[in-house]
Amino acid sequence: MTAKTRIVLSSDHADIKLRQTIAAHVAGLGYKVEDIGPMTSESTPYPQHGEAAARRVVSGECDLGIIVCGTGQGIMMAANKVKGIRCGVCSDTFSARMIRQHNNANMLSLGARVIGEGLALDIVETFLSAEFEGGRHATRVDMITALEG
Repeated sequence: MTAKTRIVLSSDHADIKLRQTIAAHVAGLGYKVEDIGPMTSESTPYPQHGEAAARRVVSGECDLGIIVCGTGQGIMMAANKVKGIRCGVCSDTFSARMIRQHNNANMLSLGARVIGEGLALDIVETFLSAEFEGGRHATRVDMITALEG
């Protein structure tokens, strides 16, 4: 990824601090960051935030997305409902690297109640630095895409 890569970030209301920490870290690495909130701790449903970030990725407005909720699961499920999104939940760097290299994931989901800040930043860096390997993996990604109908 280049310094011009645009990253969208979103979360639910419970995970604002981690999302903002990730946003600052990613900006410090030279990426363009679009943090679409929420900005207050008022209760808000994670599905709308997962979808909003996903729509920015599929529209081309952003290149990749990073989303956060308590476990990372719910917001990931919402994002994956948007045609063209391949989002995985990661709680380790190996998985973060593999979802990019083998699955050409365009979004990463994190569970703020599952991992700590330091590990989250390592996972994000791994995700952003990995590149799709293509080859036999491209055939499999095409099969996933075909499931979208």
